[in-house]
Amino acid sequence: MIEKDNLKLSVRKQCELLSVNRSSVYHKKSTKKLTKDFQLKLHIKRIFLKYPFYGHRKIKQVLKREGIKVSNKKVLKLMNMLNLKAIRPRKNLSIPSKTFQKYPYLLKDLEINRINQVWETDITYLKVKGSYIYLVAIIDVFSRKVLSKQISNTMDKYFCIETLENAIIKYGKPEILNSDQGSQFTSNKFQKLLKDNNIKISMVSKGRATDNIFIERFWRSLKYEEIYLKDYNSMKECKQSVDNYFDFYNSERLHQSLQYATPDEIYFEKSNKEKVA
Repeated sequence: MIEKDNLKLSVRKQCELLSVNRSSVYHKKSTKKLTKDFQLKLHIKRIFLKYPFYGHRKIKQVLKREGIKVSNKKVLKLMNMLNLKAIRPRKNLSIPSKTFQKYPYLLKDLEINRINQVWETDITYLKVKGSYIYLVAIIDVFSRKVLSKQISNTMDKYFCIETLENAIIKYGKPEILNSDQGSQFTSNKFQKLLKDNNIKISMVSKGRATDNIFIERFWRSLKYEEIYLKDYNSMKECKQSVDNYFDFYNSERLHQSLQYATPDEIYFEKSNKEKVA
């Protein structure tokens, strides 16, 4: 049964929400009742605004939980009419360079019990005004702290190299750096930086995103909690928003896997103990 709360909205306000002409929703016999499809559109758009990463199947399940019976096909049809499409990453950024040395995956069965033991790095993409920009980040696996990041409008290797250099300058060097087989990480210059700092190189197997699971989880948090909820008008605006989220993630966001501590608390507490020792 359709929830009564939304029916209390005026026809004018509901039309504004869906961006449709008011005259198109009046029933011939009554100007007080909205059509069933129009009411469903209101519910669908309300759910989509809250969960922009939900496709029609998940939206249908939300409607079901709310007591609204409707088919997947019907939800998909109404979403298409409203031009609502779930935001999902589609690009494959893990394409290796034409000639590269493959390194083994070193994290299998490894006990990670200290900071700077293992870092993970990866690249994701963000959409701004119909075009793509790229974000690279490095995360300390033990503390989940994001150590360094950089946004670029190109996919060259240099913004990845600079990100790693910045992390080393600020936090020291890890024992192991784990990455996928993307061309930026398999480039000679990136690997030379690792070798010059005596950092062991670990690479995930092709198609094994779970081998880089900690930074993959971070991308999920970033996108679900920040990116999918915003509509950026410029690269500058996106960068500022992402910077704010990184600060929040490191210093405020509680992590269940860290017994509800923050990454900063774990990283710096461990760092101070190691200095005393």
